[in-house]
Amino acid sequence: MNNICVFCGSSHGNEPIYTAQAQTLGKLMAKKNKTLIYGGGKVGLMGAIADAVMDNGGNVVGVIPDFLMKKEVGHLGLSELLVVRSMHERKQKMAELADGFVAMPGGFGTLEELGEILTWVQLGLIKKPVGLLNVNGFYDHLLLQMDHMVKQGFLKPQNRKLVINITQAEDVLPLLESHTFDGYSIWDDLNKT
Repeated sequence: MNNICVFCGSSHGNEPIYTAQAQTLGKLMAKKNKTLIYGGGKVGLMGAIADAVMDNGGNVVGVIPDFLMKKEVGHLGLSELLVVRSMHERKQKMAELADGFVAMPGGFGTLEELGEILTWVQLGLIKKPVGLLNVNGFYDHLLLQMDHMVKQGFLKPQNRKLVINITQAEDVLPLLESHTFDGYSIWDDLNKT
């Protein structure tokens, strides 16, 4: 696992621990020679993790849609910055480049990226690990919602297990690398009918 895609906010959030954990993860990625794949921004947690990787001699590939580049939020100090036409193309390119995914705290964009990647894994379109860097309990309510979806019959327990709950940046790389798939996808159930 060489390329890790990190979804995260374009803001720093209200707690300093969010930025500190982004910086810690960035330093660890650089130290372990892991390439950061991310949304290409220079602001918020996006900029914090990218700067931490670059400042520690690591490799960063940003993928940003041209309309955001025009708003001058693109990070020009990366190893590589790919400018694409749309948000959809951005997610597709990040998914192609990544060997695993981590969602840090963020807003609607982070949730949307996480949701799409989890759906692709559930459908068997990709088989790559997906983790939540649940800093300061940020994703506790989302994890409870996922458990509720299982209880209500909208999410298979096997697919709920696709989400790796990680509470410390130091645990991200070992937990992603040790994750295994049980080979299940929703297509298994559909093919039985």
